[in-house]
Amino acid sequence: MKAKELKKKYIKFFKEKGHAIIESASLIPDNDPTVLFTTAGMHPLVPFLVGQPHPLGKRIVDAQRCIRTQDIDEVGDDIHTTFFEMLGNWSLGDYFKKEAIEWSYEFLTSKKWLGLDSKRISITCFKGDKDAPKDNEASEIWKSVGIPNERIAFLGKKDNWWGPAGETGPCGPDTEMFYWSPNNIPAPKKFNPEDKRWVEIWNDVFMQYNKTKEGKFEPLKQKNVDTGMGLERVAMVLQGKTDLFEIELFKPIINKIKTISGKDITKANKQSFRIITDHTKAATFILGDERGVPPSNLDQGYILRRYIRRSLRHLRLLGVDLLSMDTTVELAKVVIEIYKEDYPLLKQKKDFIFDELKKEEDKFQKTLDKGLKEFRKMVDKDSQITAKEAFLLYQSYGFPIEMIEE
Repeated sequence: MKAKELKKKYIKFFKEKGHAIIESASLIPDNDPTVLFTTAGMHPLVPFLVGQPHPLGKRIVDAQRCIRTQDIDEVGDDIHTTFFEMLGNWSLGDYFKKEAIEWSYEFLTSKKWLGLDSKRISITCFKGDKDAPKDNEASEIWKSVGIPNERIAFLGKKDNWWGPAGETGPCGPDTEMFYWSPNNIPAPKKFNPEDKRWVEIWNDVFMQYNKTKEGKFEPLKQKNVDTGMGLERVAMVLQGKTDLFEIELFKPIINKIKTISGKDITKANKQSFRIITDHTKAATFILGDERGVPPSNLDQGYILRRYIRRSLRHLRLLGVDLLSMDTTVELAKVVIEIYKEDYPLLKQKKDFIFDELKKEEDKFQKTLDKGLKEFRKMVDKDSQITAKEAFLLYQSYGFPIEMIEE
């Protein structure tokens, strides 16, 4: 099943369960200084999660564009990206754990919908701490739909608690669904959350608390459900793959990098291919957003600059002559082609996207050559970069710390 079909099925399923469809909000949050980007589907809905009535009612469903900059260092493995789409269904003070879990299970396993093998599904629930009790209620509901006790694990806040999106706000325990990814190996009877072959595919958050400025967790006036299914990861599972970058939302970009660089993917360069793919996609979506910003040294513009320059750095590592063509522009064209139907604004803003990428590429090329000469002088002198020298490279030549490290 392709990602586009998965998205349509998800929206249709929850529409049949009485959910109104809402459009994806901007990647750049409105009136929220605590975060730079929309990090999850719940982010634009915070006012409604704390009690403001939603104009479309108490049940909604969406596909939300997201960027998680905290995942930037993970990009390069098989399943992490910074840009992704999150499928979400929401109960704003309406249904709660029972319906959310039963519908999650139905959508995943019913032949009418995804038809996944229930024997390859495992679950985690919140084990409880000083702020909230152990979530036995969720685990009992999972058992009632057919998940055996040995495939349910209880984990702490780090794994089974979501939110708030910023420093304060709605949050609560969650239950996560994992799928056994290898097709050629039977799923073990007992679930081991440490085994990376179990891939997280869905997360049901039970928002029943509000975190205050003082760090207290107070019960919300209304209990909400916030569920999130990573579109790309689930498409990977449905296509029988264990590498996210093999699905159709990434493959055309990878192929374009191969053409530009004249290289195939090897163990040594695989990370560069993946970083370039993810970062050029993220940069294209930030520039093509309704609140799109240009590269700069501040806030969202800085993250955007970091994405573009990191992509260019890894293109150079692949031996690409950046002077021969506007490489990031060529890759952005592929991104727009993949997403033009779902996000027509990308096509409408293509001139702005291409102009800003080209300007940043030209700027970086000039500073990079000068900066590398200065870098070599520093290394030749002492084989070590001091903090003061690293700051000079950043301030004068636009070298982010991660590029100095690389």
